[in-house]
Amino acid sequence: AAACSLITRAMKLTDKLLPFAALAVVLGLVAFWLLPGGVNAAPAATFRTLDGRTLTTADLKGKPAIVTFWATSCPGCMEEMPHLIELYRELQPKGLQIVGVAMSYDPPSNVLELVRRKQVPYPIALDTDEALAKAFGTIRVTPTSFLIAPDGRIVQQKIGSFDMNALKTQLKA
Repeated sequence: AAACSLITRAMKLTDKLLPFAALAVVLGLVAFWLLPGGVNAAPAATFRTLDGRTLTTADLKGKPAIVTFWATSCPGCMEEMPHLIELYRELQPKGLQIVGVAMSYDPPSNVLELVRRKQVPYPIALDTDEALAKAFGTIRVTPTSFLIAPDGRIVQQKIGSFDMNALKTQLKA
């Protein structure tokens, strides 16, 4: 009887504490998500651009940024590129940064020719040793893009093309 009474009291106490424990877990997850540099921090990465510059993810802090992995042989990338160029031209004066990363299997001569032909205004990096693809989570599929908040957190990862209207709304907010 004593054991039964103890179990009953423990169950009543558990029933009273369970909502508080659940609330504490939810609040902890929300706080963890919102902390700058939390689990979604952009990796420390160095981009070597076609024009010889060096950019790092730290250089992108303070501004919204898009890092997009693409290839000249990717139909979705070629379809998305004019929209990214337009987005960059519209929002770069307000702080938007875009960095394109050509995949390691893409011949540099093809990348150079395409960037010249399409007059890509944002920096393009060659990922010849796959270091950037590995840093961002072993990227294999193109296009794969990351929207990085000014505080350096990845707020969206997109495999495939962005919905440009939704992206513009998100960037302007």
